[in-house]
Amino acid sequence: MAGTIQALSFTGFPATASTFRHRNPHLLSLHVKCRGIPLASRSLTRNDRNSRFLPVTVKACQRSDQIDGNGSNPTNLSALTKGLSWAEPILRFAGNNFLPLVLITGVTLGLVYPSLGCLADKYSVSKLGPFGIFIISGLMLRSKEVGAAVEAWPVGLIGLVSILFLTPNFSRAILQIQLQPQEFITGLAVFSCMPTTLSSGVALTQVAGGNSALALAMTVISNLLGILIVPLSITKFVADGVGVTVPTGHLLKSLLLTILVPLTLGKVVRESFKGVAELVDQNRKVFSGINALFLSLVPWIQVSRSRSLLLMVQPRVFLVAIGLGTLLHLSLLLFNTIVVRSVSAVTGGSKSVFSKEENAIAFILVASQKTLPVMVAVIEPLGGALGESGLLVLPCVAAHLNQIIIDSFLINFWRPKGNSNGIKGAK
Repeated sequence: MAGTIQALSFTGFPATASTFRHRNPHLLSLHVKCRGIPLASRSLTRNDRNSRFLPVTVKACQRSDQIDGNGSNPTNLSALTKGLSWAEPILRFAGNNFLPLVLITGVTLGLVYPSLGCLADKYSVSKLGPFGIFIISGLMLRSKEVGAAVEAWPVGLIGLVSILFLTPNFSRAILQIQLQPQEFITGLAVFSCMPTTLSSGVALTQVAGGNSALALAMTVISNLLGILIVPLSITKFVADGVGVTVPTGHLLKSLLLTILVPLTLGKVVRESFKGVAELVDQNRKVFSGINALFLSLVPWIQVSRSRSLLLMVQPRVFLVAIGLGTLLHLSLLLFNTIVVRSVSAVTGGSKSVFSKEENAIAFILVASQKTLPVMVAVIEPLGGALGESGLLVLPCVAAHLNQIIIDSFLINFWRPKGNSNGIKGAK
């Protein structure tokens, strides 16, 4: 018996012990002991006609040594559970910070064991990362959420202008900074020309209580329009500054194949099969984790290819590059806050659609973030025109992580009262 025996009852007719013994010659003795001392002795027998037992209640005074009747000692299970309890907070932390951890793991693996990453590059595994990311993005894209943003379309329009036309101007200021290797500066300048992140901005907006439908609409449209605008922005703001010409046609074709085709394919599959949409919606955290793994392929392979160059970089220089990436994001947050407040004042003050807190939150978060996957899709076809691709990408990996971490702290000031949800699967 498992645990303490609370009661053992046999239903029967009322009778005294003596009467029971007198009428029933066939006896069954039940002896109960506690710590070796007999506590009670009851004689049970069956009435030949009624087949009933005398009511008896037996209570044990200590725990049994058995589990499920197999004789196992519960102490072993308790010790095992207690021994594994230390792992629970670690697993919880890993689940809540999966994207940053896999990105850092990819960079670390590329530095420590570069031969595996070089082998993956030999078989073009690097192209699998962006393609897989946008297929899953298409699978996770809900049409009804895009339609829900129609009411706030003026906010979305100004947000697209900020993402695609205003914030790329920050690259001019970045290129004025002198730092060796120059690829660190060039990479951050290219990073500032990118559209917004594919999922981080939407996830953070939702937790902060913002208009997540508006955030999703700006995310999707800016990344689609970015296919046409990003090559032009790089040519205007970056390539002229470093004295090279970007193959715009080739880059446009690459972006179409890497972004638009898989995104459309994923969306078509979602809309064509109801079972797929249900599966994805019920396992969004799992698909976000797969997306993070695809994203981690990028820094892993890039760092593996450029390890020899990276080891030549002084740690102080890399820390400066990380600081510049952080400063870029803080500058974008400040710039977009000023933009949304200024437009709100011009278009009706408190009655303006820009003055609604949920719309302002979506605008500031989404318009201030830049995406790493699209940057990788841009860097790949350039063939080293802007410098060593590993050195270009590395500070942008840090910048991508920093913007998620900074905004995770920022939304604590915006989060609705009573909402204690964490940020999970962001990227």
